[in-house]
Amino acid sequence: MFLRNAIERILNDKDIKRSHHSQLKKSCEVALEELNGEIAEYQKTASASVVPNLNQFIEADRYFLPFELACQSKSPKIVVTALDCLQKLIAYGHLVGKSPDNVNPQRLLIDRIVEAICAPFSGPHTDETVQLQIIKALLAVVISNTCEVHEGTLLLAVRTCFNIYLASKSAINQATAKGTLSQMLNTVFGNMERKGAQRTVDSSTSSENVELVVRNLLDELVHEVAVRHKSDSRLSVEVGARREGTLSVTSNDSAAPSPRHMSEMSTRDPSEIADSTNDDSTSGHLMFDSILQKDAFLLFRALCRLSTKGVPDAPDPKSHELRSKLLSLEMLLSILQHAGPVFRSSEVFVIAIRQYLCVALSKNGVSSIPQIFEISLAIFVELMDKFKSHLKVQIEVFFKEIFLSILESSSSSFEHKWMVMQALKKICLDAQSIVDIYVNYDCDLTAANIFERLINDLSKIAQMRHGAEIGAGASNERTKEKEKAMRIMGLECLVDVLKCMVEWSRDLYVSPEQQPDLAKDDGSGNSREASITGSGGSSSTLTASTSAYQFEQLKQQKEIMEQGINLFARKPKQGLKFLQERGLIGTTAADIADFFDTEERLDKAVVGDFLGDGDAFCKEIMYAYVDRMDFTGKEFVASLRIFLERFRLPGEAQKIDRLMEKFASRYCECNPSLGLFASADTAYVLAYSIIMLTTDLHSPQVRNKMTKEQYVRMNRGINDSADLPEQYLSDIYDEIAGNEIRMKAGTNKIPKQQTNAATTERLRRVLYNVELETMAQTAKVLMEAASHVQVAFTSATHYEHVRPMFKLAWTPCLAAFSVGLQSSDDAEISSLCLDGFRCAIRIACIFRMELERNAYVQALARFTLLTAKSALVEMKAKNIDTIKCLITIAHEDGNYLDSSWLDVLKCISQLELAQLIGTGVRPAQSSHSGKKHSTQFDSSSAEYVMRSSGIHLDQKLFPGLQESLNETSSQSVIVAVDRIYHGSNRLDGDAVVHFVTALCAVSNEELSNPSHPRMFMLQKIVEISFYNMGRIRLQWSRMWAILGEHFNKAGCNANEHVAYFAVDALRQLSTKFLERGELPNFRFQKLFLRPFEVIMKKNRSLAIRELVIACITHMVSSQANNFRSGWKNVFAVFHLAAAENDQNIVEAAFKTTNDIITTTFDGRFGTVLDSFQEAIKCLSEFACNVNFPDISMEAIRLIRLCAKYVAENPQQFVEHQYEDAASIPESQRIWVRGWFPIMFELSCIINRCKLDVRTRSLTVMFEIMKTYGGQFKPDWWRDLFRVAFRIFDIMKLPEQQTEKAEWMMTTCNHALYAIVDVFSQYYDTLCAVVLPDLYDQLYWCVQQENEQLARSAINCLENLVISSGLKFSEQLWQHTIELFLKIFNCTMPHTLLTWEPDAPVSSPQMQ
Repeated sequence: MFLRNAIERILNDKDIKRSHHSQLKKSCEVALEELNGEIAEYQKTASASVVPNLNQFIEADRYFLPFELACQSKSPKIVVTALDCLQKLIAYGHLVGKSPDNVNPQRLLIDRIVEAICAPFSGPHTDETVQLQIIKALLAVVISNTCEVHEGTLLLAVRTCFNIYLASKSAINQATAKGTLSQMLNTVFGNMERKGAQRTVDSSTSSENVELVVRNLLDELVHEVAVRHKSDSRLSVEVGARREGTLSVTSNDSAAPSPRHMSEMSTRDPSEIADSTNDDSTSGHLMFDSILQKDAFLLFRALCRLSTKGVPDAPDPKSHELRSKLLSLEMLLSILQHAGPVFRSSEVFVIAIRQYLCVALSKNGVSSIPQIFEISLAIFVELMDKFKSHLKVQIEVFFKEIFLSILESSSSSFEHKWMVMQALKKICLDAQSIVDIYVNYDCDLTAANIFERLINDLSKIAQMRHGAEIGAGASNERTKEKEKAMRIMGLECLVDVLKCMVEWSRDLYVSPEQQPDLAKDDGSGNSREASITGSGGSSSTLTASTSAYQFEQLKQQKEIMEQGINLFARKPKQGLKFLQERGLIGTTAADIADFFDTEERLDKAVVGDFLGDGDAFCKEIMYAYVDRMDFTGKEFVASLRIFLERFRLPGEAQKIDRLMEKFASRYCECNPSLGLFASADTAYVLAYSIIMLTTDLHSPQVRNKMTKEQYVRMNRGINDSADLPEQYLSDIYDEIAGNEIRMKAGTNKIPKQQTNAATTERLRRVLYNVELETMAQTAKVLMEAASHVQVAFTSATHYEHVRPMFKLAWTPCLAAFSVGLQSSDDAEISSLCLDGFRCAIRIACIFRMELERNAYVQALARFTLLTAKSALVEMKAKNIDTIKCLITIAHEDGNYLDSSWLDVLKCISQLELAQLIGTGVRPAQSSHSGKKHSTQFDSSSAEYVMRSSGIHLDQKLFPGLQESLNETSSQSVIVAVDRIYHGSNRLDGDAVVHFVTALCAVSNEELSNPSHPRMFMLQKIVEISFYNMGRIRLQWSRMWAILGEHFNKAGCNANEHVAYFAVDALRQLSTKFLERGELPNFRFQKLFLRPFEVIMKKNRSLAIRELVIACITHMVSSQANNFRSGWKNVFAVFHLAAAENDQNIVEAAFKTTNDIITTTFDGRFGTVLDSFQEAIKCLSEFACNVNFPDISMEAIRLIRLCAKYVAENPQQFVEHQYEDAASIPESQRIWVRGWFPIMFELSCIINRCKLDVRTRSLTVMFEIMKTYGGQFKPDWWRDLFRVAFRIFDIMKLPEQQTEKAEWMMTTCNHALYAIVDVFSQYYDTLCAVVLPDLYDQLYWCVQQENEQLARSAINCLENLVISSGLKFSEQLWQHTIELFLKIFNCTMPHTLLTWEPDAPVSSPQMQ
């Protein structure tokens, strides 16, 4: 109905009666008549169905002519009516335009319809209602499901909306046109994505029928050959359409018309959008998957071209040029932001981005207009996110020539720097992009170090080393705000980069919360190495690791190369030698020439100076270098340009002469048949003259320029006394005048910041605009050169890339964070710096980078102000936050801190001191529990704490000090510190050793104060010992090797409070440990209890030694059943106590020893076998203490009792596994471990003690021989008698021994009778073993001057012969008789028997 109503409204319009509308009126009348007839016909055949029959559906295509003429009329009302009807007909599917156009059969009717819709717009003066209606109609066409517009028609629709946006004066129409454009683009690219997805599904489905697919492909190829004469663009569309099965775009016609071209577009007004598909050969050679993809490509290319149009330097914000560029860039940005998988994976769009978009961005990316610059940056960020794998060279150009150059420029504006920083921040949030930048550029031998340069620039910005240029010309307050904002942005970028590294290496990090409680005795002591190794076990991981290693090798090689290039710039020969020694270049002249020719980073001025040197080897290199150039068939000036582009001519005339001479020779060699030059001398002179001409014509210092006639005159007679053709010289002059020969400058020198800052804002802008223009030219040239180049891009996958990345970044990051913390009190800056410290320490910890980790931890520790005692009064909120940050790092990264634990724990130790000062609590050193009780702040207590800690401060500053340190005593800080110690049970085996080592080192520092030692860390050592008690023995032994040594020192401290606490803590730990028991053959109890022995030995305090004895006594009484190897330490301590003079110590130690011997030895003798010798030594020491004779007698009795235990348990001695069991045969163990120690110690008692004790010991010794001698073997008897004969050794000492006479009368006499008595009792065993030694001992006694001893020896010999003589053999009798003879001879009074009186004395004196 609205079709008829629209025609009727047009006929009823008053303007229809005008003469120029006669054709329109007639067309409307004819159409109305036909339409009424068709409606009447349909009504006759109408059915009763509610739903109309398909045959009743009226196609509006044949009624299009009235509306076309209406659109061409000048009446706004008629045009609006026509456009409104067309929009509705298209929207409801009545107007589809699939039939061929009857005017031009080469195209479809829809193309004509779109042209008719666009025709009413003629510029800014078009009626606003008409503009709005055009927009609505075009949108209906593009988004309609029933009609299709492609190629030129689609571009026409988009262009018209674009022009309406630019030309319309109505804000509503502008907004509508912009929204319509966005919707059109979304529709076009959305259709392409859906088609691509459908093709993917279809291809997967069709794979089931391979034969059909092959047949279709063959048919397609045959058809392509058949239509080969067609244009490339038409062929590509047809192929794409056939692939879809939609070659025909008409309704039901069997013969499909040829695809539409955009040639019609060239006849239209080329206003804004590029409107031809044939003006660039690229699209003609591209193969599109579908017509939809080609539509999207054409739109994308048109927008790219539109964005490259020029804009005035200071455009009006409402100008068409600026708004056009901004809109095109916004549309491109929208396309990239919503890019689907088809767009991202299509080679067509990758080419378009490289050839069109990147070239456009090279210009817009350096625009001085902030809006253009901002959108360009946003587009680059999108490209970086979605297309970086295809744009390796382009990304390098953007970073190197634009972004980083703007950041480094001293004249760039704050707005531009700020927008660059915002773009970089988005890039820095993506870990993949950051690692890819490093891998693809910093590890590429020929690429720039983008990552390294980026980090350095961000660090400088974060430190405000460019602060003088930011906001030039603004007020001071405004400048400070800008500096702060820029500084924060730089810090945020650095922190984001570090967070990306942390994220990239997260698989290596093991959180303490994820770590099992290693203090649980479950036998699982897996260290971090196991988890790391386990994560990389697959072959894919191994391959990635190998790749990461290769990139690291490339990076190292690149660093060496850059170092050599920098050295070459200063000292060329040394630089070459440096590179040759490392194998990067060869040693021959050809190798060096090749290096000069291919290495772009070399300083061209230095290369020219080196090549011109007169040294023989330099000349050889120069000849090889020039010989690499091919001048064949080239003009002389062109060859000279090529020659001088490779390097910069030196300033010395002789060097220039050598170079030009070789050039002339090479040119003539390459062009022998030129016939122009008589010899190389001519080329040489001409080259010189060209260089002089270039300087003369283009140097601003030369005012009087050389004329052409002067130049020709100057070159007369240079061709072997002949002239070169005048026209030839004239052409040379014209070429040089129009195109200067530019020589290369140094390229490897670091650009220096301009020392003279712009004095005015205007001058700064001028300088910046010049820089932007230079950047744009350079970027455009590089971008165009790279547009047809495909360079492989590596997508990083391995975590090992982070290690070399952090090696590059850690120094600049540390500088930035340190400066930020030190120079600013702003909370946001401090928070960012602390986040950076946390991330950097996490990375250094994960990769075990000791130097970097220590640097960051030590810097963070300094910023707590805890290590500098005098700076406590300056503590601020940022320092409190630093303390909390350090504590958090200790808790989260404890497994990786290693030696850095020392710095952390030093701060925590000083934190406790700060808490004491802040709360005014005096440390209760008299309390051995180590607990502190909080009280009201007491200035005297605070003063005491500070004085005892070596801090000197004016008392007037105490209130301020308390306020600044009060936060250190907050509950959150206290809980966080406690969590470190409580969480130590989750540290792995290596980490807990480092943790304990640092604890002991800090505790030693605390205890080293002779007047006021602190025990804070000593208390914490006790705590963590309890927390980690459940660890496996292997880990505990490593821990206790450190802890035990520290307890030794603490227990021997001169301060009794410290020693008391250490000993008591040892008691508690030992009791707890003994409760766990010890399996046979383990020796850990001995290690654990050794500190008691050391303290008992070294500490001279009587009270501490008493405490040690009390602790040992307590442990023995409560844990005797669990003692195994610890008995050795118990007896060692009692052995030391036995030598004391203090009655309490000796009696307490002996009482416990007595209990052990009488109770434990009796019931569990097997558990003390390892310590049996120590027990006997201990009893021997008790027996030898002359101050306590009763204890001495009891000790000997206990030794006698031990002999009974040995005799009753011989098998246990044999079966027991001793520490050195392999060195002692089983048959000898009871002797070595049991009998011999008893006999030896008894002999020692005899030799050391006074008469009553040694007599008792002698008696017990021989009682044991008589009682248990039957168990002794012959060789045991031999050793035993040697021990017994030691009793007589005292007689061999010097005569000064006062007790010698008494010894002979008592002990020796007693011993002789006892020995003979034992010999007689066990004669059969001892006769062959010890009789000769016994006879020798008796003979020695007879020889002594002591008559009693000699008589006793004779009596013993007599008793021996009487008691055992009947058993003597003939040989033994012979030996006995010989002994008698020897005794008789040595005792015979020879002097008396041969005495004679002396002769008479005749001396006068005698008389």
